[in-house]
Amino acid sequence: MSGPNTDYDPVEVTPLKADQVEAMREAALAAIAAAPDLDALKQVRIDHAGDRSPIALANREIGALPPQARKDAGQRIGQARGAINQALAARQVVLEAEHEERMLAEETVDVSLPTTRRRPGGRHPITLQSELIADLFVAMGYEVAEGPVVEAEWLNFDALNLGPDHPARTMQDTFWTEPADHHVVLRTQTSPVQARTMLTRKPPIYVVCPGRVFRTDEYDATHSPMFHQVEGLVVDEGITMAHLKGTLDHFASQLFGDGITTRFRPSYFPFTEPSAEVDVKCFVCRGVESDACRTCRGEGWIEWGGCGVVNPRVLVACGVDPEVYSGFAFGMGIDRSFMFRHNLEDLRPLFEGDVRFSSAFGTEI
Repeated sequence: MSGPNTDYDPVEVTPLKADQVEAMREAALAAIAAAPDLDALKQVRIDHAGDRSPIALANREIGALPPQARKDAGQRIGQARGAINQALAARQVVLEAEHEERMLAEETVDVSLPTTRRRPGGRHPITLQSELIADLFVAMGYEVAEGPVVEAEWLNFDALNLGPDHPARTMQDTFWTEPADHHVVLRTQTSPVQARTMLTRKPPIYVVCPGRVFRTDEYDATHSPMFHQVEGLVVDEGITMAHLKGTLDHFASQLFGDGITTRFRPSYFPFTEPSAEVDVKCFVCRGVESDACRTCRGEGWIEWGGCGVVNPRVLVACGVDPEVYSGFAFGMGIDRSFMFRHNLEDLRPLFEGDVRFSSAFGTEI
C-alpha cells in the first residue's frame, strides 16, 4: 500500500514571484516620491494601492496557491503593501505641509490696504435713547406728542408765561428767524408741544414730548446749540406734586436701574408753580457720597432736570379751566441722560456723525 506523496513541487504564480512583487513595490515607491502635490498623490494611491492596483490583484492570486506556498507569498505581498501604505502616509504629511505654506504665501491679505466695502450704518444712540424713554411712558399710559422745531413766538414764550421782557427771549438764548417781525423762532424747549396739545385736546391729558431744541450756546464738551429734550405733561382732575414725584421716581428707576430715586429742590420756572429742580440718586455710587465717585463728585446726587405743577396762567392761556383741572410738567435732557448712563464726559461725539461711535452702542442702549 502506497503512502502520501511528500515530494511537492509548488506551483508558481507569476505576479507572486519575489522579483515581481519587488518590482511592484519599487514602482509604487518611485511614483509616491515623485508625486508633486496632493491631487497627484491621490492618483498614485489609486494606481498603486487601490482595489485595481497590481499589488491588490497579486494579493488575490494567493488563493490560487497550494496551502504550503501561501505563507511565503502572503508575507511578500503583506510587506510590500505595508511599505507602500507607509510611504503614502509619509508623503501625505509632507505635501499637506507644503500646501499650507503655499496657501499662506499666496493668499496673504494686507489688512492695511484701503477697501471699497462700506461699513454698515448704525442707528444713532440718541434716537435709541428717545425711543426707549417714549416706550417707558407709553407703558405708563402716556401718548407721544410731536411738534415743529420752527415755532411761533407766542407758543414758545407767551403761552408758557414767559413775558415780553423775559431774558430767555433775547438773542443771547434764542435763534430768531428773519424777518424778525414774523415772530418765529427755533424752539428753545419742547414745551410748545405741550401748549399745542392743551389747545387741541380736552383733559385728561397724559403726553410725553421728546425732540430737538435750539439755544445759542457755545459748542463744547457740555454744551451744544442743538440738543435734545424730553418733556412730560399731565392735566387731569386732582393732580398733585405727589403724582409728579411718583412718576419721576418710576422713570428714574426704569432708565438708570432699580433703587434709583429722585429728590426735589425748590426752584422757579414761569410755567410751573410750585417749581423744583430734579436730582437723581447717583447710579454709580448709589448715593453713598463717596469722594471716589467721579460721576456725582462725592455728592451722591446728580442734577437731572426741572419740574413743577402747571402754572394756572398757562392753563388759562391754553383754554383749560384751572378751577377744574390741575397738572404737572417736567423736562430733562436726553443727551445728558445718555451721558449719565454711559459715563461720557464729552457730548460732542453725539453730534459728529462718526458711525464708529454709533455702532459701539449696537441696537440697544
